[in-house]
Amino acid sequence: MSKTEAFPAKSPAMQLAGFVAKFDPVVAKLIRSARSALRKRFPTAHELVYDNYNFLAIGFSSTERTSDCIVSLAAYAKGVSLFFYYGAKLTDPHKLLQGSGKQVRFIRLESAAMLLQPQIETLLSAAAAQAKTPLPRPGAGSGRLIIKSISAKQRPRRSGST
Repeated sequence: MSKTEAFPAKSPAMQLAGFVAKFDPVVAKLIRSARSALRKRFPTAHELVYDNYNFLAIGFSSTERTSDCIVSLAAYAKGVSLFFYYGAKLTDPHKLLQGSGKQVRFIRLESAAMLLQPQIETLLSAAAAQAKTPLPRPGAGSGRLIIKSISAKQRPRRSGST
């Protein structure tokens, strides 16, 4: 029996579950519920996962390219934020978007229910509409879950960790 037969590679879903499990239970629950809400909102998007040094990032993209990312969840020990990849170009009459860079804006999520607020729904729709590459139409199947990178060194994922 070869090593790969004895120890089959983990599926992307199993890998992502392991990444989320590193967080405090409250943050992990928020990651799972926010991901589920965005998965329903963007059913044809590819999920691009980066378990990097600072954050666990889950991008929702029209293609497998990071540059086609529309929004992403970024989780760290103290919480979860919703990032708009091209947020600086979005109209934000309610002043919800934070950040001052040339491209990205974000909203700190207190709950997944925030994603259903009309003002945030409007921002999500606008972000999808301005995408360089449009999302495939509903009915075209669902996007893939793709683990793009895993950093060997990471900041603590639990708030009490040192």
